[in-house]
Amino acid sequence: MRTVRKPLRTLAAVSVLGLVAAGCSSQGGAQDDGGAAAAGEEYTIAMVTHEAPGDTFWDKIRNGAEAAAANHNITLNYSADPDAGRQATLVQNAIDSGVDGLAVTLPTPDAIGPAAQDAVDAGIPVVAFNAGGDAYRDFGVSMYFGSNEDLAGQAVGTQLAETGSTGKTVCVIQEQGQVQLETRCAGVAKTYPDTEILYVNGRDLPSVQQTIGAKLQQDPSVTAIVALGADIALASQQSKDDVGSQAAIATFDLNQDVAQQIQSGGIAFSVDQQPFVQGYMAVTSLWLNITNGNDIGGGGPVLTGPSIVDSSNIDAILPFTENNTR
Repeated sequence: MRTVRKPLRTLAAVSVLGLVAAGCSSQGGAQDDGGAAAAGEEYTIAMVTHEAPGDTFWDKIRNGAEAAAANHNITLNYSADPDAGRQATLVQNAIDSGVDGLAVTLPTPDAIGPAAQDAVDAGIPVVAFNAGGDAYRDFGVSMYFGSNEDLAGQAVGTQLAETGSTGKTVCVIQEQGQVQLETRCAGVAKTYPDTEILYVNGRDLPSVQQTIGAKLQQDPSVTAIVALGADIALASQQSKDDVGSQAAIATFDLNQDVAQQIQSGGIAFSVDQQPFVQGYMAVTSLWLNITNGNDIGGGGPVLTGPSIVDSSNIDAILPFTENNTR
């Protein structure tokens, strides 16, 4: 499977990097030809996510979005709430304020999707990203940027088997009911059948650490932990050390601490969905749509992952984590 995984990673990276280059060259062309950017045309784009307080993952999303906004003379209005109902209200607020475009995550599509549909019906260009890759088209949204969560989960299960894990795997979900998280763990179970889901309160890391530690003490058959975020991975590592477990740790997403742990061997590997690219392309694609009528992806999702980060490539990737771009 390693030989399959690497081409998948390369294909996703090449496709997205090509789109980033296209967005940048379009900007340059507009400036050279006296287009919208050169004429000083300004646009306001709202980005509404399900970011939870203290979750550093979203720093990378925002860095990408702000870089695109700076490139294309855009005012970016960022807002977030992990509660689905309140996130939907933020979407409605963006509609009411008359934004030129909307980028939105759909972790609970049934709750947030109708608000996105309202934006589409109001004539506002809308893209979805990060969460809701299987549902965005149900609400009239034409573009999506994110990882294939099912494929990513399957890659984790396969990688765990390759690293020699033979016991039970615990897949830790920090926000019960969010579709992208549930899909990841379901994917893990497809290729590593002895997988059990453990729900934790991801907004309370001491509680996460205690819950995982209790599970490891209660069930010595657990030989691997799959975290769905960098902060959860680090809490899992502390839990493992506290109870003297030898369970391997794998995670989704990166930060500098996780990257350093991969380099030192404390964490086996990470599945990177390239959040900087998600934020950058969400804003850039809206700019292209507003100024040139472009749609990217032909109605299908534009994949930013999965990308496996392990001992074979961590040395090259680690420096980028210092800048919150990986």
